[in-house]
Amino acid sequence: MTEEEEPLSPMARLFQSPEVDYCIVTIMGFKTKICTDVLLDALDHNVSKHPRFCTKLTENGAKWIEAKINVQDHVVVPYIYPEEIGEDGQGFVDDYISRLTMIPLDRSRPLWDMHILNVKTSDAEAVGVIRSHHSLGDGMSLISLMLACTHRTLDPQNTDIHSLKRRETVLRGLRNQCWFLRLRFTVCSIATLLWNTLVDMLLLLATVLFLKDTKVAQIVGTINDVLVGVTQAALSSYLNRLYGNKKKEEDGALTSYPNHLPDRLRFRVGCVVNQRSDIGLQAAATLFNQPVKNATTCLSNVSGPMDEISFRGNPIAYIALSSYGHSQALLVHYISYAGKMIISLAVDPTIIPDPHKICDDMEESLESMKAALSAKESL
Repeated sequence: MTEEEEPLSPMARLFQSPEVDYCIVTIMGFKTKICTDVLLDALDHNVSKHPRFCTKLTENGAKWIEAKINVQDHVVVPYIYPEEIGEDGQGFVDDYISRLTMIPLDRSRPLWDMHILNVKTSDAEAVGVIRSHHSLGDGMSLISLMLACTHRTLDPQNTDIHSLKRRETVLRGLRNQCWFLRLRFTVCSIATLLWNTLVDMLLLLATVLFLKDTKVAQIVGTINDVLVGVTQAALSSYLNRLYGNKKKEEDGALTSYPNHLPDRLRFRVGCVVNQRSDIGLQAAATLFNQPVKNATTCLSNVSGPMDEISFRGNPIAYIALSSYGHSQALLVHYISYAGKMIISLAVDPTIIPDPHKICDDMEESLESMKAALSAKESL
């Protein structure tokens, strides 16, 4: 019997290239301990809803072939001694995930696995970690698979789970105005779009060829106004503290670093848009990876479920996304879930030994923004 083969999409081929080998880590905190048998049964019934989770690569890595999957081969439940956890359950989970990024996925079977950690943390009673190669799908496709396997906690019979949708932009305010104003608005908008596009293309070309970010610990970039504000304020605090307060011991004496940042500091973030144009694997990987390597950090923002969801009766306390295989020292991932914003960082520990301080700075920045907004509304 001949196995049916399906060519990889251009983006899947790109993520399989040696220059770009990304993996996504989805972390779920549960409010109850996880029963392995229930989990295996749920995966056995739902994993087929995502065809890529049931296919593997051919030997040359150019096509997908259908694979007979045994979910038990993809689920890892390590035996954890209490003394390994100690008093810091979250620290144990972070270290486990960090070690996991050093272990490659088995390319002889579908490129995903799931790890069950029945470890109590400050936010959950147990943690599930799903590791999948980026060629299987992006963050939104993984969230879609998760929604297919879950239900609302308060309404188990209702599987219609709402997530935030992209805001529609309409010119309601101009519909009743004269045609001249509408024409003027349209011309100005097109001119602005063309100018911004030209500037962005020139910056992208310069980034591919030679333009690199300033070599400091971190960078800020743009996703939307609120997240940019939070990230910028947090990293500003972190960098000022790093350069203003950091000391080192030299010949038995403490020497202070200059109490200011470099005068010229370049901060950039690149956003990749897949136009499904197959221009050759090697050229595409180079064009994709070169701007990414020359930027200092990347941000991602994913809209999750608006309501609390449960996985076979196990309520999910939080959902977090991360990734590895990138060249940046810092990746910041935002995901909304049940009225909360979860922030997760992927860092190079040789450059950023204290990522929790950045998280604290982000939390303080968000609280400051909320306080400023409340004060403005009260006037």
